Amino acid sequence: MRRKNTFEIFLVAAPGMEKFLGQEVREKGFEKSSNLVGGVSFRGDWSDVWRANLELRGATRVLARIGAFSVSHLAQLDKRAREFQWAKVLRPDIAVKVDVTCRKSKIYHAGAAAQRIETAITEELGAPISKDAEVGIKARIEENRCVLSIDTSGESLHKRGHKTFTGKAPMRETLAALFLRESDFDGTEPVIDPMCGSGTFIIEAAEIAAGFQPGRDRSFAFEQLATFDAEAFSGMRRPVVREPVDQVFRGFDRDAGAIQGAVANATRAGVSDLTEFTNQALSDLHPPKGPKGLVIVNPPYGARIGDKKALFGLYGALGKTLKERFSGWRVGIITTDAGLARATGLPLLPPGPVVAHGGLKVKLFRTNPLP
Repeated sequence: MRRKNTFEIFLVAAPGMEKFLGQEVREKGFEKSSNLVGGVSFRGDWSDVWRANLELRGATRVLARIGAFSVSHLAQLDKRAREFQWAKVLRPDIAVKVDVTCRKSKIYHAGAAAQRIETAITEELGAPISKDAEVGIKARIEENRCVLSIDTSGESLHKRGHKTFTGKAPMRETLAALFLRESDFDGTEPVIDPMCGSGTFIIEAAEIAAGFQPGRDRSFAFEQLATFDAEAFSGMRRPVVREPVDQVFRGFDRDAGAIQGAVANATRAGVSDLTEFTNQALSDLHPPKGPKGLVIVNPPYGARIGDKKALFGLYGALGKTLKERFSGWRVGIITTDAGLARATGLPLLPPGPVVAHGGLKVKLFRTNPLP
């Protein structure tokens, strides 16, 4: 039976990764989700908003659609914005910021439209406007229809709340979680990252295996809304009681400072006993005793760090080490350049979708278990 008082909830995904976020959404039991450009949509209530923020590893933000109306000129927008029942969602004592985008509409000046909505919120509700506010209203005016959403996350959800050290070219936790999913990792096998930097892949894999909620150590913008029920949300936060984990997740890097930072990040995340970080060169990489698993690595791309021509040797050395020593292990390599991926000499499967990462376009190049 369909619940009352549901609305559209839109989960923002890294462009190209909508399919894998959709898989996670369905696994978590959210109803009738649809993969769209830029994210995943489903219908739910405010408790679903809270749980999505708390439990989804791949979502960048959680947007709640709070209303929509037709509008063809600024005076009409002013009137409709003043009539909107802001008090059902916003609190008069909490600052708000407003962001507007206009597309194929008679209203084309986003700044003027934002000013109308801001004035309506201030004068009708009494809430202050601040560009630094955690609570954000997003208005999309497209083909003369204004759709209002509220960003319920606040800071991007890749900020789990326990990572303070970042390397030279960090992988966001949300994107790392989706690449692990694309690599068929489900938490039941060991993971190795030969160039781990700040340890994002290894810590994320350990948290997945342990069954931790990704948002357990942070706050969210929805906690400042009129719709928030602190007691109900408290019941959603599971005690940090770990699932039994038989694997150890290992990261390696030739940068001693990166290894120190990764160890500190893992300690703050509560997975220090599930992870090992070692300062060593790629040439010293060997598989641990025990079951086979996944080697996943985000090497330099050239456009990001270093000179691309010099990187062909690095990728070749990586491939040689894996082919000679890691029989039975699957491999996942994130890079911008198919030529660099092919330089490994590994038996690569067709690459995954193009993904925006740090202003670049990357893909995941995978293998089946190596012979």
